[in-house]
Amino acid sequence: GKQNLQGISKRGDAYIRKMLIHGARAVIRHMNRNNAPVDWLEGLMRRRHHNVVIVALANKLARTIWALLSKGQNYKRYEDTVVA
Repeated sequence: GKQNLQGISKRGDAYIRKMLIHGARAVIRHMNRNNAPVDWLEGLMRRRHHNVVIVALANKLARTIWALLSKGQNYKRYEDTVVA
């Protein structure tokens, strides 16, 4: 019952895709290795090639941006939504 989400295709806007890739690369380059932004990214970095991780993060950024724009909402960090 799980939906299979595909990666970033080359059929779309090349400039937007390039900016998403560069943004994901910057996040990975500047993150603290002891404190990854999310657990799935840290685990993926241990299992996969560096470029695969970059594209996976760019894909997640694109999906987040699309969801925010389509629903007309502001971004809320995950920590802000968790009730302790």
